[in-house]
Amino acid sequence: MDSLRNHFLIAMPHLKGDIFADSLTYICEHNEDGALGIIINKTLPIKLSEILSELDILANASSEDINVMAGGPVSTGQGFILHSDNEFPDASLRTGPGIYLTTSKDVLSAISEDKGPLEFLVSLGYAGWDAGQLEDELANNFWLTCPADADIIFKTPVKDRLAVATQSLGISLDQISSEAGHA
Repeated sequence: MDSLRNHFLIAMPHLKGDIFADSLTYICEHNEDGALGIIINKTLPIKLSEILSELDILANASSEDINVMAGGPVSTGQGFILHSDNEFPDASLRTGPGIYLTTSKDVLSAISEDKGPLEFLVSLGYAGWDAGQLEDELANNFWLTCPADADIIFKTPVKDRLAVATQSLGISLDQISSEAGHA
């Protein structure tokens, strides 16, 4: 099995109506035990300042403008932070070049004090797959995959992330049939 760690999963058009419809998921971990990813193109009607307030962390002015992502259907009450430049080596897992994952409240505190990572994405929940489940979904044409790009995660507007990742494959989702099949 080849690991899809530090790859994107692009939801195929036939997943309409599913929680993963029109989603772009960043795979943080993938091994023989399963996979963990964060959906990076779906926002919740929650601002970072609200999360900080719930955690008794003083929010800065910029946190009022930062949307929290719907990271996936698992552990939706748990916060996850994808971030660049690892200033928190004991609290963060390196998932790819310039991309780290943490659940640390210390990282949120640093962000609120403008002492945190320069680029970050906060989500509630994650996408998880048991051993062999993601491989089965790939075999059944649920996903396209491509190498991840930190610029798409941190610099591309949320509404454009799926299209930009798909364009990196040289295609448009509009060109793909919503009917799944095998050639």
